[in-house]
Amino acid sequence: MLGRLLGGFCKSLRILLGVLMGALAVPVAMQVISRYTGIIPSFLWTEELATFLFVWIVMIGSVVAVWDGTHFDVRVIPDARSRGLKLIQNGIVHLAIMLFGALFLAYGFEYAEFGGKQRSVMMRANLMITHISVPIAGGLWMLMSGYRLAQEIALFRGREGAIQ
Repeated sequence: MLGRLLGGFCKSLRILLGVLMGALAVPVAMQVISRYTGIIPSFLWTEELATFLFVWIVMIGSVVAVWDGTHFDVRVIPDARSRGLKLIQNGIVHLAIMLFGALFLAYGFEYAEFGGKQRSVMMRANLMITHISVPIAGGLWMLMSGYRLAQEIALFRGREGAIQ
């Protein structure tokens, strides 16, 4: 049940990523056209908007990567063949992601509060718009990685379909 819910959530995040990437193309195109042609005037707010969109794309993309298992990790030893070693190897990765997620969640609220006291230079937008992405991503990393760790444990115990 939880797996289907998280899978559906990630599917909606992928759609949101597509929308944000399309939206990012607009201010970037405006910047390029205004810099290299005289067709449209130079807009300074487009750079800020592109930055805001990019921050959210990175954070949402990192959540999807944790769910898909395509996040960055470094294998210093060959992939394990036994179920026990595979649990240890993948468990360390999941626990590390959960630790960093906890740090992002814990310190991210203070960071978001700090952003809430500031405004962007050109758009005058409250910077909490981007800063709040840090604790949100951290919490979601913990949730997704915790679920994947529970799946690894169930697989080790020989109950592949036990975690739904």
